[in-house]
Amino acid sequence: MSKAARAQAEEADLRSRLDHLTLSRKEGFGRLAEAPRRKRPEHLSRRQLKKLGEKALAEYNRCRRKWHANLGPLGTAQMKALHEDLWDIFDSNDQDSDKVKGGIALDAFPGLGKTTAVLAFAKKVHRQIIEEEGKYTEEGHERWPVCRVGLTSNTGMRDFNRAILEYYGHPGRFRGTASEFGYRALDSVLSAETKLLIVDDLHFLKWQNKNGIEVSNHFKYIANEFPVTLLMIGVGLEKRGLFSEGSSYEDAILAQTGRRTTRLDMDPFTISCAKQRAHWRDALLAIEERVVLADKFPGMIADELSDYLFARSTGHIGSLMTLINRGCQRAVRAGAERLDQKLLDQVKNDAASEQARQELQHAFDTGRLVSRPGKEAS
Repeated sequence: MSKAARAQAEEADLRSRLDHLTLSRKEGFGRLAEAPRRKRPEHLSRRQLKKLGEKALAEYNRCRRKWHANLGPLGTAQMKALHEDLWDIFDSNDQDSDKVKGGIALDAFPGLGKTTAVLAFAKKVHRQIIEEEGKYTEEGHERWPVCRVGLTSNTGMRDFNRAILEYYGHPGRFRGTASEFGYRALDSVLSAETKLLIVDDLHFLKWQNKNGIEVSNHFKYIANEFPVTLLMIGVGLEKRGLFSEGSSYEDAILAQTGRRTTRLDMDPFTISCAKQRAHWRDALLAIEERVVLADKFPGMIADELSDYLFARSTGHIGSLMTLINRGCQRAVRAGAERLDQKLLDQVKNDAASEQARQELQHAFDTGRLVSRPGKEAS
């Protein structure tokens, strides 16, 4: 096997293993962060499609199926702004060990791409640190710049520490007290020289019960003792009291976490001014450029479907990408080889978007809303 063929086979093998990765383990995150950029299938015309044999066509469509299912992440204005803020805080936390590092709480509604944006940032952190400092520490340990932990509604301090140990594959993750797990977690973070600790789905935690207070206290312990930037992701964190000071002892405990935490958010696309409409169009152009359909033409998405897609997605990037993905799958499977309103009307989207669709569509139909730059609502 030639060197080029061997490299291609290794890349294909790594990509295939991404289908089975889990971000609750360091190996899974490492594969995600280090995987080569997915190769876009060649754009073929209908005439070229007809010349393909049955087996070649099936393979080409399989590649397109995988491609359209993984179109993102898009470098939207929202993601770029978030990443700038994240870099500001992360880089400023490169302090001596005697200083408490500031935490981050990404607090935004569902469907806005919070986790996707954070993972894109985490991948950059992983690659940058590995590039600058190498895969191994001076003591010979594997370097893992990022650790990600997911929470559930029943997560207590012991469970949280155990999840960190599970991420690193620590042999002492099966038995021990909460304190013992905590010391082992700190040892794992120090040995791997982890710099970014991501806590996802923080809204699952019931803050005003015993577990919530325990984990909040533990966040303070992490800020004091762990040399990491703590990045928490959730929905409605401000309403749950993470950033506010109350009169009760429990509120004061939670508020102390807020004093050490910078709140960031992500907004949906809006179209109330020319600048916002330009951001929406930029996102549609980026999607249009990536779509691989035989009958695709300039403006198929950004011009012909701008209003329609905003109404169907309500400006939420998650709903938009779901609709585009499913529409492309149907366009290939049905032989339509293009996206239009007739085809997309047959594609189901998430319940929240569908509920808001009628009102938005009526506003577009009556001219009260416009989504394209250069146009103004009546």
